[in-house]
Amino acid sequence: MAAGITPSQVARTCVGGSGAARSELAAAVRGFLTEVLPSPVDVVGDMEIALDAAFDTGPGVIVIAGTGSIAYGRDRRGTTARAGGWGFAIGDEGSAHWIGRSTVAAVLRASDAGPAEADHLLSRELVTSFCKTWGVTSLTALARVANAVPPPDFAALFPAIAASQDELAIDVLASAAGELARIASAVLWRLFTADDPGPVPVAMTGSVFRHASVTREGFYNELRRLEPRADLSPTIIEPVEGALRMARRAAAAARSK
Repeated sequence: MAAGITPSQVARTCVGGSGAARSELAAAVRGFLTEVLPSPVDVVGDMEIALDAAFDTGPGVIVIAGTGSIAYGRDRRGTTARAGGWGFAIGDEGSAHWIGRSTVAAVLRASDAGPAEADHLLSRELVTSFCKTWGVTSLTALARVANAVPPPDFAALFPAIAASQDELAIDVLASAAGELARIASAVLWRLFTADDPGPVPVAMTGSVFRHASVTREGFYNELRRLEPRADLSPTIIEPVEGALRMARRAAAAARSK
């Protein structure tokens, strides 16, 4: 194994994943791993390991913006709350999927303008990148793929958007920042009352924050405007650290019994 250990040396395993709150999915993952590992396996949500990675067992709000998005927090008494994360079809605002879908929509709207305005609004480099990613050669074909059922991989367009200096791309990335600040603020207000002077620790994780500086900086500014108590860490959290920490705590608790 890559870690240089055998399965018999693993005392506890913790896996965090999107959708792990669904009992059938958690059972399937647990069943697969127990065929390989003789020790207990815990399956939890990706937001849980991210929160633990950011704050250990303490209070705070973690905002995840990867393929999907969600805000999740814990107060000083251990009560938790979430906002967002309702899925690609109806939510996940500010995620890579949302950014990709929103930018495609903006590109197609811009193409409806007159020739002079379209040339000003549309980045040919961005359109070319989208078409190459989805294997098409025209805006009409791009629209057809965007409307396909099941939907295409909008998140695959995110790297080109994050790297673009195109006005449309920057506008969407800035909008994503506002959406992410909104869900972070919602969780903060649910968990930390107005009587709590703060500060309230807030952390970020996910590819959107890591690779889109417009979104990362805009998120900081908008969250501070919405909630001055927010104390945002500039470090992009690695959720796997939370999974390791949770596994170690569970193993230690089992040994102490």
